[in-house]
Amino acid sequence: MKGKILRHRLQKREKTVVYFTILVFLIALGTTALSTTSPGITVYVSADGRGNFNCDGSNDQVEINKALAYVAENPQFTTVHLKGPNTYIISDSILIGNDTILEGDPTAVIKLEDKAGWPKNKPLITQMDNSGSQNITIKGFEINGNHDKNKEKNRGEGYYNHIYFLNSSNIQVHSMYMHDGHGDGLKIERSSNIQFYDNRIYKLGHDGLFAIQCQNVEAWNNTITCRTNSGLRILNSNHVKFHDNIIDSFSHWSAGGSGILIEKTTGVMSDIEVYNNTIHNTYGPGIWLLGYGYSYPMEEAENVYIHHNVFYGTGTDPNIDWVGGIVTSGFYNTLVENNVFDGTYHAAIIHMYPTGGSTDLSPKGTGYTTIVRNNIIVNTLQRTKDPNGTGYGVINYLPETHSFVLENNCFYNNSAGDYMNASSTSDIHVDPHFANEINHDYHLKSTGGRWNGKTWVKDTVSSPCIDAGYPESDYSKEPENNGNRTNIGRYGNTEWASISGNRPGYVVWWNQLFSPEWKTFRLFLKMFFLFCFNVLY
Repeated sequence: MKGKILRHRLQKREKTVVYFTILVFLIALGTTALSTTSPGITVYVSADGRGNFNCDGSNDQVEINKALAYVAENPQFTTVHLKGPNTYIISDSILIGNDTILEGDPTAVIKLEDKAGWPKNKPLITQMDNSGSQNITIKGFEINGNHDKNKEKNRGEGYYNHIYFLNSSNIQVHSMYMHDGHGDGLKIERSSNIQFYDNRIYKLGHDGLFAIQCQNVEAWNNTITCRTNSGLRILNSNHVKFHDNIIDSFSHWSAGGSGILIEKTTGVMSDIEVYNNTIHNTYGPGIWLLGYGYSYPMEEAENVYIHHNVFYGTGTDPNIDWVGGIVTSGFYNTLVENNVFDGTYHAAIIHMYPTGGSTDLSPKGTGYTTIVRNNIIVNTLQRTKDPNGTGYGVINYLPETHSFVLENNCFYNNSAGDYMNASSTSDIHVDPHFANEINHDYHLKSTGGRWNGKTWVKDTVSSPCIDAGYPESDYSKEPENNGNRTNIGRYGNTEWASISGNRPGYVVWWNQLFSPEWKTFRLFLKMFFLFCFNVLY
């Protein structure tokens, strides 16, 4: 009897184990099924046979478009990934749908075919539906515009734009390398919520970013070398931030354009901020503000805020006269604050507009004002074209319609002088004592302390620009001791502002001697005493 009960219990236990095993298997199977149909699944495109879609180096947009169409038709998929190291040769546009990520390895390259012969306004990458798209991200790979094998087309005339969107929203383009093109990197029209960041742009045929009639545009952390037009450009767009970009120009006679172009003909442009950029060696102006077309009310073109930027060597183009640091016309109450202008050609800030072209670029209203405050303007040079009368710090060629308000700026060593058709009672005219001007370190020397990029060091002199800014300017971001007043220059009212403080000369020299920067000197001094006098230092 006991044996029967024991066998029954064992059989029941075996059944339980079997049932449990089956249950675990079913759970695992269900989990796997869910994971393969959950959002975020990536479709891979390759050229080595290991992708979900595979290209052969010719007409590769066909397979890429099949992958993008598959993602568009199956909402559980979101991403098409281009595998590298592969070059995908395209003979037609790549079409991307809503709610889609097109990404790739850094070694994945989209390249326009040789002698493509495409018509104007046909881009390499664009939307499936021209009526509008949303929630699209393009990131991580390289686009080669193959300029030199398509030279039968002119640059800047709408050929072979890398990316184009119309009537779209929530568009991100980031971590891309776009180069050697005929047109724009990203051209986008009548769209909103655009983010353009962490891109490397080199030798395109038009603008790096060109936003037309757009709202909520932000571009940051881009490194842009212009060839034909601007690095960043907006036309009739509002709620814009351009910050923390590095922009220069390709050094060639064919280069031209400004680092940043802010252009108005219609609509409202009243919330635009440009800050923390380094703009250097551009052929055209560092920044160009241009309002024209008709007489518009002040609120349609006012309050552009340009602050905490560095400009050096801007305006090198020998063929145009509208060069400089900032060239502006047609905007009201523009505030240019806490910037450094070093060695700009023509002038640091200029009221003027180009003349002689097929389009009348003159502003039609009056009362345009630019407020120039807490800036350092040094070493301004004459422009190359028609140099006579140029080389001032600030120039106003339009005194009947435009005026400057100059407050607490520092001018020094400008080749023609500091002002033309402008004046100030609060500016200072002294050497600002930069930390290392040759290497473009524009921190101010200070006996109280200066940030050198790694630590705080003390100098033997203090810049006269410390605690010399506009009395009502904010200084709350400056470290203590901040003298309860902002510094003039790029680092005024930032956490890297040089510290206030005047110390006796012997204290400064003693602190300097034992600072980290003098470590090598102390070593040589020790060796000198050891070997010459047999004395340990």
